[in-house]
Amino acid sequence: MKQKINILISFSALVLIALCFMQYYLVKTTYNYKVAQFRLEVKDKLSRITNDYSDVDSTLFYKKDFLYKQLAENYLKDKNYRFHIKKKLLENNFSSQLTEVLQKEFDKEFPNHEIDFAIILNKFVIYINVKKVDTLFAEKPFIENKMYGNLVSLNDAFLIRNYVGTTSSNTNKSNYKLLTEDSLYVSIKDWELIVLKRMSLLLFFAFASIITLITIFIITLKSLIKQKKISDIKTDFINNITHELKTPLTTLSVSTKILERKEIRENDVVYNQLIDTINRQNDRLQNLIDQVMSNSLGFEEIELHKEKIKANLFLKTIVDDFQLAHPTIEVKTNFTTESQLTLDKFHLTTAIVNVLENAVKYGSKTISISTSLQNSEFQISIKDDGIGIAKNKQSLLFDKFYRIEQGNLHNTKGLGLGLYYVDQIIKAHKGTVKLVSDLGKGTQFILSIPS
Repeated sequence: MKQKINILISFSALVLIALCFMQYYLVKTTYNYKVAQFRLEVKDKLSRITNDYSDVDSTLFYKKDFLYKQLAENYLKDKNYRFHIKKKLLENNFSSQLTEVLQKEFDKEFPNHEIDFAIILNKFVIYINVKKVDTLFAEKPFIENKMYGNLVSLNDAFLIRNYVGTTSSNTNKSNYKLLTEDSLYVSIKDWELIVLKRMSLLLFFAFASIITLITIFIITLKSLIKQKKISDIKTDFINNITHELKTPLTTLSVSTKILERKEIRENDVVYNQLIDTINRQNDRLQNLIDQVMSNSLGFEEIELHKEKIKANLFLKTIVDDFQLAHPTIEVKTNFTTESQLTLDKFHLTTAIVNVLENAVKYGSKTISISTSLQNSEFQISIKDDGIGIAKNKQSLLFDKFYRIEQGNLHNTKGLGLGLYYVDQIIKAHKGTVKLVSDLGKGTQFILSIPS
């Protein structure tokens, strides 16, 4: 059953992860599509504006064309001038004017966006007499080759278009064709945010669906674990209830067998002691079912029937009955404090017996019981030499239905109610339970009750 549940949980987790990845893929694909759509929209509008620089400002266009011709002719006159061409192009005297004009056009087309742009020089090639090609300049786009614009980096910019221009001269002095290429790059501030805003509805439903799936998975998982725990408790209860009842039954069985002996029947003192023991265990057996039913109650809900008792006599009676049921266990007592307490005799008896039985379950051969009076509280110390309790388990020890595991197995019988019951009964008496234990060094329970 446990293996099936683990497989189901693992499969469900894998399906959830797969759905999350699918959702991520869909959102990522949509995002990429929206980015491409946004950039295409920008390209279409800006391309129309800058289809030809002469459409923007014919004067600037002629200045640019004149500069190109002048540089080409200077080169034809002096081949060493090629080393100055790039510098002259980048230091043109109409850069700021063209930048300002284009910026106004861009702002007019995109009034709600902050746009930075740059026109980058790529090529400057001369064809001499249509036979010889002389490439004076040809580089990949770099921001250092910016001729116009206010863009400072190409890292977050995208290409709008490449511009190829041709200029020719066919005179007696020169016969050449000039080919130039430059590129327009644009960066729009917070363009990612603009795209995400356009996807806001999709993102909302995507995240809502993922959160819903995860929430449903967690709720289902918790319910499954809870149902499994309930199922385990039910199975443990059915399997172990007889074991929980064995303590009074064993005492009754031993007492009955002893009564069959003739010498015991003839000894009035021993006979009466055994009859008292049988009566006590019979009462305990009759009330044990009520105890199991009432173990679901917290200490605030437990109804106590208090009476005045002598503490030492009360504890001696419990020890005598316990010794009768467990003759191989050595019980050492040190009842130095004589006190008269007001408490629920039945409930406290069961609580102390639960501690003693727990010691036996976990390997104890010797149990030491002592009493003391500390700060107006009557303390009962029960120390055993059993296997002890690991530090990381001690905080769970008084939880309802909790049983210490060794590996993945419960090697001892029980419902996990004994110590929970002890804790609740002591709290109902306005007292406390203290645990001192180390793995392999035994365990000590100190029950403190107001005197």
